This record gives sequence, C-alpha cells and structure tokens, in this order.
Amino acid sequence: MRLITWNINSVRLRMPLLAKLTDEAKPDIVCLPETKVHDDQFPAKDIEALGYEHMHFRGMKGYNGVAILSRLPLDATGGEDWCGKQDCRHASVKVAGGVEIHNFYVPAGGDVPDPNENEKFAHKLSFLEEMTDWFGKKHKSKEKSIIVGDLNIAPLESDVWSHKQLLKVVSHTPIEVEKLDAVQQSNDWIDAVRQFIPPEKTLYSWWSYRARDWDAADKGRRLDHIWVTPPLKKALKGASVLREARGWEKASDHAPVIVDFDLD
Repeated sequence: MRLITWNINSVRLRMPLLAKLTDEAKPDIVCLPETKVHDDQFPAKDIEALGYEHMHFRGMKGYNGVAILSRLPLDATGGEDWCGKQDCRHASVKVAGGVEIHNFYVPAGGDVPDPNENEKFAHKLSFLEEMTDWFGKKHKSKEKSIIVGDLNIAPLESDVWSHKQLLKVVSHTPIEVEKLDAVQQSNDWIDAVRQFIPPEKTLYSWWSYRARDWDAADKGRRLDHIWVTPPLKKALKGASVLREARGWEKASDHAPVIVDFDLD
C-alpha cells in the first residue's frame, strides 16, 4: 500500500496537480489537508475519475478542510472537533486489516510565538494538548494506526534550514516541539519517514512562497508527517518526499510525503 499526505492548499484549484500526482506516484491512498472547500462543493466526481472511488472528507468554505481518498474500500470513522471549534481539521477512516488512518491539519499558529499575545498560537498549543489527551485515553499503541498530515511543526534540527535562526519562529519553537513530542509519546507513535531517512539528514516538505527561488534558497521545513503505531513498524517498506512537486506550475508550498507499506 502506498500512502501519500499532501497539503494541497485548495483541492479545486489544484485538481490538475492531483491528477499528475496520482498518475505519476500511483498512491493507493491520498490524504489531503487544507482542501479549502465546503463538502457540497467537494470535487468528488473528478476524484472518482482518477480512480479513487472511496473517500471521506470534512470541509468548510475557504479554510482548512481534510480529505482521505482511496482506491481501496474504507469505512469512515469520523473526525473530531478540537478546542470547541468546528473547523474541519481532522478526519479518520479504517481500511483493510483494521488499519485506522487519521488525517490532521494542525493550526499554523500565526507569527508571534507567545500564547499570551497571539490567540492563534494559543489555539495551536491547546490543539496539540487535546490530541495528546485524546490519543492517550481513547487509543492503544497495540492497534494498527497511522497519523498523517500537516502538523505544522518541524521537530528536529535537521527538519529546518537553520535550527538557530528558527528557534523563535513559529513551527520550530521549543514549546511547539515539546507539545508535538507529547503527542508522539501519547501512543508510542513512530516517525515513519525517519525510519528510512536518518534523523541527521536534512529533510523538508515545505518552502515558502516568499522566496524568489525556493529551490536555490532551500530554506525549507519538514511540517508534514506520517507516523505509525508499533504494530505497523515492520510493515514499513520505504519513504520519500516528492520535492519536485514544489516546482510544478501553480504548486502548493508543500511537497507530497510518501510512505510504502506491506500489509499482507
């Protein structure tokens, strides 16, 4: 099974790129954070035409939204509303073998890394705390589960272009890394990508639109992740980031993250 997570930054705007991705990478399941479309306008027929007849999506007009698209049968298991907000940041499904997939779009957190001065940053920290509590209480690390999505945090020094310069920049601050680590510890989550690309190796999945030449500047961050519970560790067969997708015409500022599984 090939699984891809890709912050598409508007599914309707980038349907041609989704078609390109599915044709070239041939994923079995595609998880899309930040679809930016209300459910009644979700391009389901266009996606079915790409071969993804099974899907679960939760969306709102112009913001957020998550979707899980699959060639394989799935059972939608829902989606939580975090921090008392109905803002469509989580969707979950079960696929063959009882594997549950959780697709997340964690709040970005604004620009000021101080919860007392920045409500968006406070929301982000609260969101992560609720994730920790929810997975700690309602899920077990012995179950086959996967977290994917734009978690909006680059936890390792090698996940950012400059650890020192980004320590006070939202997405790499010590408090965010601490909160994300708590989520990971809550259910013994394993960073699937770093099983194949060593933690000391620089790796990014996001490059700002602000850079005149994103590729040459290469000031990236690894904000997009795929985690698995211990029972799926042996099923992991490979991982990569499709960096070239960041250079496609009218690209998202995120690149797809790919993990291959052998679930037989």
